[in-house]
Amino acid sequence: MARWEQNSSGSIPEWFWEAIEDEADRHSVTVEDCDVIYRTWGDPQKPGVLLIHGMNAHSRWWDFIAPQIKNDFFVVAMDLTGMGDSDYRYSYGADTYCREIVGVSDAVGLNDEMTIVGHSFGGMMAAKAVARFPERFGSFILVDSGIRHPDEPLKERVQMGGSRGKVYPDRATAEGRFRLFPPQPCANEYILKYIAKQSVMAVEGGGFAWKFDEDLPATLKDGERYPEDYQSLKIPTGIIYGENSESFTKQTLQYTVDLIPGDPLVEEITDAQHHVFLDQPIAFTESLRAMLISLKGSE
Repeated sequence: MARWEQNSSGSIPEWFWEAIEDEADRHSVTVEDCDVIYRTWGDPQKPGVLLIHGMNAHSRWWDFIAPQIKNDFFVVAMDLTGMGDSDYRYSYGADTYCREIVGVSDAVGLNDEMTIVGHSFGGMMAAKAVARFPERFGSFILVDSGIRHPDEPLKERVQMGGSRGKVYPDRATAEGRFRLFPPQPCANEYILKYIAKQSVMAVEGGGFAWKFDEDLPATLKDGERYPEDYQSLKIPTGIIYGENSESFTKQTLQYTVDLIPGDPLVEEITDAQHHVFLDQPIAFTESLRAMLISLKGSE
């Protein structure tokens, strides 16, 4: 990608430019009549890692993370349907998302020693996939994703949805409206700007809109977290979370760890919130690489 701020590129670290300019190969596989887009970095002969994004996000959120671990791993990032560049469906469900995850894994040749990594909603869908197809995966990492204790109060938020119907007159206006959900500040504005650039698309008739289906939340089936999903995680599992995350509290951490069989690895990222790898990309990448290696050793 061209360096979009030539006059101020000095304010953006060189490691970031090197990462996003290390372009992935783009692929597609059909799952239940819809095209699922996925992207790959590195050598397919190396241990495989599948990265899954959060709600209303997409595979490009991993653009500055994946290239940093490709020397050790073959990295794949996918767009769940209804998000990113994958097709939209009339309705969505956990069963379908699980089959998409397995479908991409099969299409790209990831074997049963692969590690699946899921952030937020992607972690929930990945947990369901691992619980339903335990023989298909070697290890699992949840990124600021788990299950809230039944007694822990849920913070009220305005639900995300409906924004896809908004059409902006030009790309710059659309990119300028990019916001994180759940809401949080992020000091790394260059990362937010990059993701915003990858999150809008031209629409028929003119204008630009977000790359997600506004009907997804309303049509999603089995989109809840269940204790059984985590009790069924029989493969080596790790958790990386943000120290200041409102979505993944210490109570959530303890409840999730208590449900997962065995002794999951846990890593807290200092000064990070829910969007861990946006807040602390270097610390996150180092923790991710170390945990991937540790989990491979425990398979």
